[in-house]
Formats: sequence, structure tokens, C-alpha cells
Amino acid sequence: MSGKPQIQISKPFGPTIAKVKIPIELIDSLNNYVDKTIADEKKTKELDHGSKLAGNVKQEFILEQAFLESSGFLKFLGLSVANWIKFSTRQEIKQFNVLSSWIVRQFKDEYNPVHWHTGHVSGVGYLKVPKSMGNTKQENKKNNPNGQLELIHGSKMFLCDSTLKITPKVGDFYFFPNYMMHGVYPFSDTNEERRSISFNADIDNNIYNAYKG
Repeated sequence: MSGKPQIQISKPFGPTIAKVKIPIELIDSLNNYVDKTIADEKKTKELDHGSKLAGNVKQEFILEQAFLESSGFLKFLGLSVANWIKFSTRQEIKQFNVLSSWIVRQFKDEYNPVHWHTGHVSGVGYLKVPKSMGNTKQENKKNNPNGQLELIHGSKMFLCDSTLKITPKVGDFYFFPNYMMHGVYPFSDTNEERRSISFNADIDNNIYNAYKG
């Protein structure tokens, strides 16, 4: 034999994850909405969603339906999910129903334990991120998970990782199936806010149902 053998590598197993950039004008609109909401104590209490979510964080509140529509965020989610599903399944969704969408305001030493969502599809995007998430306790630590999102699927096996750590960046939005377990690590050494936005939605049952005949 001569020369290098040709090789093709594929990854046919496991769910796909989509990454989409949030338009800058939408980021500004969402942040303005959040800032106005947290300045209104009465409204913040009315929209509080923390007791129904997994996070051990300062504040989590629902986005109002009227704002979802008027801001263009609903359209952004619908188009992104449609493209993701078409790329992954070669099918076009006809239904997209947001069940809920909420803001997560995370600060120093707060965290979100491993959990999963309801609906069919979910996702998270980043509106504000601290300049620094702090250092690890060990100086020679290669990987610093502070403030990172970790997605979990299956278990560690040969040629197969079971986790994916994601460093949040303003404008990045990740889409994943509802059942995908995930959590967020705490961070330190800063008083800045890590602000994210999430959602749960249903799509066509005949596309979501993996066991249909």
C-alpha cells in the first residue's frame, strides 16, 4: 500500500444542536424590556417564574406574550426552529407554539442544577455576560467551567462524549430537544450579571414523535 488511506468520519447518533446569532437590534430590545421590568417591582412580582424553574438564581420571570410578538422574538424563534428541524429531519414544521419564555438573571455564586424542559424543543440565548467569570481554585486547571452551560446526553463511551460545555457569549442562541439534560455552573469574582433568555415550544407531533408508524 502507498499513500495515506482516505477516511470519512460521520456522527449519525445523538441529537443535533443548533446555534443561531440573535440580531443586535433584538438583543437591545430584549435588554430594554428586562431593564424596564426589573425597575417595576409590582410587574416583576406578577411575572415571577422562579418557583417553577430549577435555577438557584436571583431572578427569573416570564416574558409577556404581547412583547414576544411585538419585539420580533417569537418570529426569530419560529424561523430558527424551522431551519434547525428542516436541516436535521428534512421535514418542514407547520406548527410552532411557544409554551413559555423567560429571563434568567444569574449573579455570583448562583447556579442552575441539571434539569430538562417540557414541550418538544427548547433553547437558551445570552443577553449579558460578565467580562470575567472568575478563576478556578487550582491555578493549573486547564478547563474553567465557571458560568458555562453544560449539555448532557447519554453516558461517556469509547468514541462518544456525553457532555458539551458552552461558554456563553452575547448574541449566541442554542436550540436543543426538550429532553436534553443541562445545567449552568456558578461563577465568582464579579458583581456583573449573566443574563439569558430561554423558551419551551411544541412543534408538529408527527415530526416530534420518533416512534410513529
